[in-house]
Amino acid sequence: MPYAYPWSDLVARHKFGGDPAWAAVFASLLLQVPGARAALESLQSGDWLVPLPLSGQRLQSRGFNQAWELAKALAQQSGTSARADARLLLRIRNTLPQTQLKREARLRNVRGAFVADPLRVQAIQGHRVLLVDDVMTSGASLFAAAQALREAGAAAVSAVVFARTE
Repeated sequence: MPYAYPWSDLVARHKFGGDPAWAAVFASLLLQVPGARAALESLQSGDWLVPLPLSGQRLQSRGFNQAWELAKALAQQSGTSARADARLLLRIRNTLPQTQLKREARLRNVRGAFVADPLRVQAIQGHRVLLVDDVMTSGASLFAAAQALREAGAAAVSAVVFARTE
């Protein structure tokens, strides 16, 4: 979906308004997109849906991780045999909010911000991971997260997002 009205307002209500129930609606809409459905249907047992982790500060202020809510809803509604897990990928460094940064600054901002949980690397090795996020602008956060998962031995990493800025 393009990140424009009405989707931008609904995403903001979900993300900042303390209403995680919107994730089920977003998942239902996302599953109508052929590429998203195909990505989920290609996952097998042992593969993962992994939400983009928030910083501790953002998680505390929002009360929930909107990407985690979306990942759980996608797993449930799609019927995939892959599991959703919010602990496989860790954010090890707080970053500036990406919203006001240009592309190059976004890439620098999130470089080294993510790492696979060292105690759970074996669960990732040789398996496919589908990263899940609500909104993508430059793709910098998803790129950095995918790099961390590939370094941990993921066989392949792809992503689905509900909305994309133009």
